[in-house]
Amino acid sequence: MTNRQSLYEMMKRKASCLCVGLDPDPDRIPAHLGTGVEAMEAFCHGIVQATHRHAAAFKPNLAFFEQYGAAGWAALERIVAAMPEDVLVIADAKRGDIGNTAKRYAKAMFEGLGAHAITVAPYMGEDSVAPFMDGYADRWTIVLALTSNAGADDFEFHGTPPLYERVVERCQTWGSPDELMFVVGATRPEQLRAIRSLAPDHFFLVPGVGAQGGCIEDVMEAGWIEGAGGLLINASRSILYASDGEDYAAAAAAEAQKLQEATAPYFTRTASA
Repeated sequence: MTNRQSLYEMMKRKASCLCVGLDPDPDRIPAHLGTGVEAMEAFCHGIVQATHRHAAAFKPNLAFFEQYGAAGWAALERIVAAMPEDVLVIADAKRGDIGNTAKRYAKAMFEGLGAHAITVAPYMGEDSVAPFMDGYADRWTIVLALTSNAGADDFEFHGTPPLYERVVERCQTWGSPDELMFVVGATRPEQLRAIRSLAPDHFFLVPGVGAQGGCIEDVMEAGWIEGAGGLLINASRSILYASDGEDYAAAAAAEAQKLQEATAPYFTRTASA
């Protein structure tokens, strides 16, 4: 999964574009697991074990682990170390700082944590993004372009052309499709289609399916290009909290399978075309 083709081939074998977001909310972890960092870690291991056969990627949101301090980070390291080999691990960190600081973030995420990819904010410019690619040819940098939250309207749509289009056009000059992806929200399929026309060869990480209301079929129709521009479609809460009982893992697996099966026909359709 060190380049676009190897990532796509893994996804094709699994017939899946699904990325499972690991956002373990302490208030929603099933009661039978207990409380605290031990419960959170057990919950995440259970989710990964139940859903990995349906998933192309897992995306731990670092804030949900950092809230526990050093113990939470240690738990995250164990969770990442236990991930199956046939999934991409995305550190959802949204880092963005000057070059010297960015180098340390890159080292922490890729060498320390062992993540395959990291989300970054591009607004401090190329020198804040380049360190995540320099010396890490086998890793991915995922740039925030058009996010799925309502607050995206405050800045990302500003200007003509809108800021998100300028981000996509400019950032493509910073790295190749084998090392650079873009975040594009599932809640905005029309804009997703337009961004795909600007970046036909890049993978997109697409949050917002499930609890945020994005439709996986709309996303696939707007953004899927077989063998070129791929999609990793993230769902978090709809999978993690499919049940709050002792059957949480089975319920998560069923929800993950449903989402995976929604993307599978696109691989079959391509193979038979």
